[in-house]
Amino acid sequence: MRILNINNAISFSRRPRPEEEERLKTAINEAYDAMGTTDRVVITHGSCFPAMGRDTHIGSPYGRASQEYIKFLELYGFNANQLGPGGELGFTHKGVIKSPYSSSAFAQNRLFIDLETLTTEEYGNILSKKTFNKVTNPIETTDKNYTQTNFEEALHTYNIALKEAFNNFKIKVRNGQPEALKLNREFEKFNYKYDEKLTQEGIFKVLSRQYGTDNFTEWDNEIDADLIRRINNSNPEALNRYYTLIRDNQFDIKLYKFEQFLINKQIKENKQWRDEQGFKYFNDLLVGCSKMDYWRYRDAFLDDYVLGAPHGGEDNKPQVWYLPALNPRKLFSSDGLGPSGQFIKDKIDYSLEFCENIRIDHVMGLIEPYLIDISFPNRDIKGQYMSEIYLSDGTKLDDYKNYSCDYVHSDGKKTFTSNVMDKIVIPTLKEHGINPEDVVWEDLCSQPEAFSKVFYDDLNLPGLTQTDWDKVENSPSQNWYLLGSHDSMPAQKMVEYDSIKSSGAWDPLYLAGYLNQDETRWQNRDGMCRKIGNNDRELVKAKFAELLTTQKFQISFADLLGIKDTVYNRAGTVNDTNWKERITPDFLDKYYENLSGENPTAINIPEVLKMALQAKIDMKVVESSNPDQTRTELYREYKPLLDELQKYADILKEPEN
Repeated sequence: MRILNINNAISFSRRPRPEEEERLKTAINEAYDAMGTTDRVVITHGSCFPAMGRDTHIGSPYGRASQEYIKFLELYGFNANQLGPGGELGFTHKGVIKSPYSSSAFAQNRLFIDLETLTTEEYGNILSKKTFNKVTNPIETTDKNYTQTNFEEALHTYNIALKEAFNNFKIKVRNGQPEALKLNREFEKFNYKYDEKLTQEGIFKVLSRQYGTDNFTEWDNEIDADLIRRINNSNPEALNRYYTLIRDNQFDIKLYKFEQFLINKQIKENKQWRDEQGFKYFNDLLVGCSKMDYWRYRDAFLDDYVLGAPHGGEDNKPQVWYLPALNPRKLFSSDGLGPSGQFIKDKIDYSLEFCENIRIDHVMGLIEPYLIDISFPNRDIKGQYMSEIYLSDGTKLDDYKNYSCDYVHSDGKKTFTSNVMDKIVIPTLKEHGINPEDVVWEDLCSQPEAFSKVFYDDLNLPGLTQTDWDKVENSPSQNWYLLGSHDSMPAQKMVEYDSIKSSGAWDPLYLAGYLNQDETRWQNRDGMCRKIGNNDRELVKAKFAELLTTQKFQISFADLLGIKDTVYNRAGTVNDTNWKERITPDFLDKYYENLSGENPTAINIPEVLKMALQAKIDMKVVESSNPDQTRTELYREYKPLLDELQKYADILKEPEN
């Protein structure tokens, strides 16, 4: 049975035949099992997924095309994909996308709804095929091996399609159509579960349109800007305003609820399919949140501080992220969690509702956040770690020691603990059956003493090792490893920069030695050293072989597919191309054509995996007290597998006859 069902055009590349695919997949997984590699993750943010059938101008990790992309990843041994933030996106008044890392932590991205599914009987045909065809485009292919999301067109498309779908849904329910009635029962159940959240979010959407901005601090009505906090305090004016807004905007609020129902339903359906496949999604838990979340949880945040980083801004000044900072004095209450602590727990709970694991962005923000004081905007940027900030009354901002607290012992040593991690984050993960050691903790930041002591020494959690700067042999084996990320240029581009290539992590002598540790294979080592020292493409192969020897690794979709002429997000910059890179509809053709070309940039997984497996064999030989016997036994067991990987590596290099 053929694993992949994408009907790409006939190409001039030799791809695995239907009868070869199953054995290729098995051989690759056997190699990973032999090496003890447990987690093989591709980084593909939701909008980057390819189109299939017709193009809605944006990718979706939950539609039919996502299933075919996942089957491709599974064929080459990957068992998970790391998404970006999946929340409702923010846009400027000109329709330009804001960073996904300022999206909503609680509202799903309605632009990920698979519109074609709404034209089927399963969804009561609530979207007409005529409208679907009108607002979408036929699939187009180009010579480029990437395309781009058009967020402005996507907004236009979904506004038209979802409004029609909602109106048709209501009509079909009134007419008693069985499929629509079934859908309505699901909608009512969903609405019952999330009604308060959905109503508040719907009101925020209405108010944002009325005021022309989602920055509620600029709204000229104090009650609207502080509506939820005042309602929580039983303010009569706020309650009256709340119910007036609901009464006067019933259609818009219910449309918003229906959109959230549709995307949540499709996420759940996709998860059920992925569970059957044994394929995981990692949700990206952003350190910040949207203005909508800030408005709903306003009592949880500080007024005069925002999150940032001590370095990386203009002239190496602090970075200002303008993300709301949690109030440390409101993490806990006398009977449990306070508003800030509840926000953290709610955010994790919601992120894990329809996925299998999680990436926690900027984990330092949960231990020792770096805060920027915005109370004096006309002065130089002033930033400090939370534990260093004193208020005007002489007390520390974190006076209750709720984030990271230290205890000085009689011998002068310090012990650090973290209430946020110990009492909120880790218990919440365990409630969802997730071992904290399996989570991707993004620790790529400046690391003050409190953070290092808590995260590495006390909690002993795995960090991220970027092999573009660090050698695998020098890093903790429990870490997650990656070469580049969604914020990095592709590896094939990295080697064009001497500042990167000159790093010891790219040293041909190191890589050849790491991948050929058995002294009886010194000729292979010396030959590899010469080859990768004189050929950048071979050097990149060696770097990925090094990566594949680790227990848990991540690879960007751009590196896997050989895309080198664009960058998904240039970190620390604002430009017209950030967040837009996307996989082409004919990615299979382009992948195999790339591998069979004269200058391939895509990753030939069987080829690189063979190098990694050989390296692991060498390591076991070197570690053995009887290397000759161990070598003989290992080659008896794994020589057929090495040969099979080479066979498929050669197939992928062949042009089609």
